[in-house]
Amino acid sequence: MTIEERVTKLRDEINYHLYRYHVLDAPVITDAEYDALYRELVELEAAHPDLITADSPTQRAGAEPLPEFEKVRHPAPILSLANAFSPADLFAWRSRIGRLLPDPDMDLRYVVEPKIDGLSVVLTYENGRFTQGATRGNGEVGENITPNLRTLRALPQRIPVTGPNQPPATRHLPPAILVVRGEAFFPLDQFEAFNNARLEAGDEAYMNPRNAAAGSLRQLDSTITAQRPLTLYCYDLIAWEGGDVPASQWERLAWLRDLGFPVAPDVAHCTSLDEVAAIYEEWLDKRNQINYEVDGLVVKIDDRPLADSLGFVGKDPRGAIALKFPAQEKTTRLLAVQVNVGRTGILAPNAVLEPVEIGGVVVRNATLHNYDEIERKDIRLGDMVIVKRAGDVIPYIVGPVVDLRDGSEQVIERPLTCPACGETAVNLPGEVAIYCENVACPEQLVRRVEYFVSRGAMDIDGFGGKTGKQLIDAGLIHDIADIYYLDRDALLALEGFQEKKVDNLLGGIEASKQQSPARLLTALGIRFVGNVVANLLVAELGGIDTLATADQDRLEAIEGIGPQTAVSIIQWFANERNRQVLDKLRRAGLTIAVEKTAEADNIPQPFTGLTFVITGTLPTWSRDEAKAFIEARGGKVTGSVSGNTDYLLAGEKAGSKLTKAESLNVPVIDEDSLRQMAAE
Repeated sequence: MTIEERVTKLRDEINYHLYRYHVLDAPVITDAEYDALYRELVELEAAHPDLITADSPTQRAGAEPLPEFEKVRHPAPILSLANAFSPADLFAWRSRIGRLLPDPDMDLRYVVEPKIDGLSVVLTYENGRFTQGATRGNGEVGENITPNLRTLRALPQRIPVTGPNQPPATRHLPPAILVVRGEAFFPLDQFEAFNNARLEAGDEAYMNPRNAAAGSLRQLDSTITAQRPLTLYCYDLIAWEGGDVPASQWERLAWLRDLGFPVAPDVAHCTSLDEVAAIYEEWLDKRNQINYEVDGLVVKIDDRPLADSLGFVGKDPRGAIALKFPAQEKTTRLLAVQVNVGRTGILAPNAVLEPVEIGGVVVRNATLHNYDEIERKDIRLGDMVIVKRAGDVIPYIVGPVVDLRDGSEQVIERPLTCPACGETAVNLPGEVAIYCENVACPEQLVRRVEYFVSRGAMDIDGFGGKTGKQLIDAGLIHDIADIYYLDRDALLALEGFQEKKVDNLLGGIEASKQQSPARLLTALGIRFVGNVVANLLVAELGGIDTLATADQDRLEAIEGIGPQTAVSIIQWFANERNRQVLDKLRRAGLTIAVEKTAEADNIPQPFTGLTFVITGTLPTWSRDEAKAFIEARGGKVTGSVSGNTDYLLAGEKAGSKLTKAESLNVPVIDEDSLRQMAAE
């Protein structure tokens, strides 16, 4: 292969992996493998500059924006950085830029920032108000994701952010136009729980926190983004008009923080590269203790005008460099696949590995997510596999090392039966997950009870997962309804159950009988029926008994209920054992239906047949109070504006829903108008 052919091949490979990473959020190689390809191309182009072309991956950053989003042209290029992989590379960088400095040996100060592995975003503020947010895209044109970014609680909608006793005059005033760069990311302590919830609901798990952040911010429905625990750190200024902006990077970070922007706490100001190298060594030890995924440090010359004067090498600014950490990946052998049974019956594959040390922790198990993922990656028993660990996230298998196969590897078969109860496993059409549908499955029961008593469901005080397992093992609980038939004497006979503990437990169980039908419906653990859907169903149908007899057409007529959810509900109530459990709960005194009061029956119903959407801050009502007012008078409240919306009830800071309502000619009313409509 000639050098020219190799360069062409490298460009094709890199462009493909950029597309997988930035557009599809589904990389198929590790970061270390990508870095190796990229470095080889950089070295070949440096040795043969006549082969450099304008469309080379070394001459641009990122990937093309998704076609579904409006395109946004950035006011200045949003650049990536050249990489260093050791302190020696860092000193080599300093030597190179020394030739361009007024004095090659002049003292420089540096700012060291964590290189967060999230989604780069560009935030525009006009006269102190957040007006636009975009992805980096290809570095020049990004995707407009303003409604999604507005859902991030860490993002200030107005700057400066001031406290109740701090008048704006005492703070820095921002320029009339200010464009800030930041990184949106998924906190690691919430990533695992988020992925588990997706798997329980039959959805695919995200590969890593970076993909979760990108997938969450690229939702076409911002209400989905709002349900995800994204946050943000800001670290650079892209453009500004008017106002005084500090010339030092260190002062800029303080200035951003003072305006109200979230800035990473793990930043450092250094007077020499020796200090930077020492910080790098410290980070190698503490990187797994940080609550976000970080793959290196960014080292910037503190004097920004001086740094900017150094210009660029291709697309890389000379005044800063990324000092990458060694990849937290190791290769080991896949010994076996265990099948874990989840609360909703999902059979999840878990890899049993030849023990390997990764980042100071011995890893023996890793998630395989689901069987579709196993087949897509062609992972086989006996394979040497690449295992990645980042922070406290469960280790996962990146993929097999195919070149190390010797022919003894075996294809991983999908389970035909549940390993806990032996019942036949099913794979429902259109779903990734494989299920055990036996509600009496012992492994499911432990998790069902734990979910039923949890804070988001029946919220039974003093009843945790360990208590549930102990009661199941003792034969006192055979289904979730048995919780309400526990005998005091039988509890006192158990180890660790003293009188006070038993009385508190039984008191918590008795109090939970007052929970609403929507809470109970949530606690039943029907697939795809969480808190939001449960409230929709009860509000529309009035109770669980009515829901039990509803057919698919009736369920799908409820806005927000799709075919998959409708089928899951029908299948749950078609199960005789489930109906018996529900009857036991009813006999125990739990509230199955919404009780209508005589006062409610006398309220006129002027909003019957009308659909409302509520947005913004209302003068005297909370949104829940406005929703209750409308529903008590026969109306329906939904979460998003569509062609079926009759009225938008708008308060201050109405946002994108107001814009959409105006584009669809949906009438917009205020709180007083709504009261007047009800009176008339």
